Amino acid sequence: MNMIKPIVNFSKIASDYNTFVVGFNGVLYDGEKVFNDAIKCLKNISSMGKKIVIVSNSHLRVAEVVKILQENHVDLNIFSNIVTAGEILHYKLKYAQNEFEAIGTKYYHLGSRQNKGVFSGLNFEEVARIEEAHFIYMSEISTPDDVIEKYRPYLVQAVNLGLPFVCAGNDTSCFIGGKLSLSSGAVAESYAILGGRIITVGKPDVRIMQYALEGISTDESVVVVGDNVATDIKAASLLGFDSILISKGRHVNFLGEGYIPDVAKTRELSNSYDVSPGCVISAMRW
Repeated sequence: MNMIKPIVNFSKIASDYNTFVVGFNGVLYDGEKVFNDAIKCLKNISSMGKKIVIVSNSHLRVAEVVKILQENHVDLNIFSNIVTAGEILHYKLKYAQNEFEAIGTKYYHLGSRQNKGVFSGLNFEEVARIEEAHFIYMSEISTPDDVIEKYRPYLVQAVNLGLPFVCAGNDTSCFIGGKLSLSSGAVAESYAILGGRIITVGKPDVRIMQYALEGISTDESVVVVGDNVATDIKAASLLGFDSILISKGRHVNFLGEGYIPDVAKTRELSNSYDVSPGCVISAMRW
């Protein structure tokens, strides 16, 4: 049985690592505002000469994440790199690599249509009817209270048309305005269950982590800090990195709101994914 150590402050373990790979939504940001304690923690880690890299499954482009951080008066100099699934998806669409080579140029935007940054500057056309599309795309749900059933008729129609489902990130839940809500990854899973082909970009694919760490001398002393066992902790495990789970994030409904994390529940959750974080903390704080 893997030991999971509960910690209260990052100051206890900061000296153990040279590079901190941190998630964005659920770790530093709740979909509406940044967590001040987390930012203060990162400033202290940076002041120790440590490297900090944001690796996010967000559909947002890097420039959009930077804008959010700047609007919240976060010093960008504390970060060595910022990588998002949305940015990588934009790149793959631009250069039509691998599975994106033959998906076509017309897409039906399922869910919220507010953010189309992945298509910015590219030769793609949004269409009004699924029948006109070459593929369906989803960035995020329409409202924080959306449920899978709302999208099922569209998914069934798209499956019958043989359209691929494209989305950035594999997360099944996310924070929208501070509320834990359904994410595009859950809709993609439902599409796959219906027999549809899904194309997703993001953790736990180790390539996104490796890309984020290119050019950074990690000295094999890397820790991944995230709130999702299936993506963050899984990716860390695949790369042989240590990991720290934030309990008051994606899994808060199961792990609870306690200041001291529930190790037994954390172990139960981790076992279901056949991975285990080295530590668990309720929120990122110094």
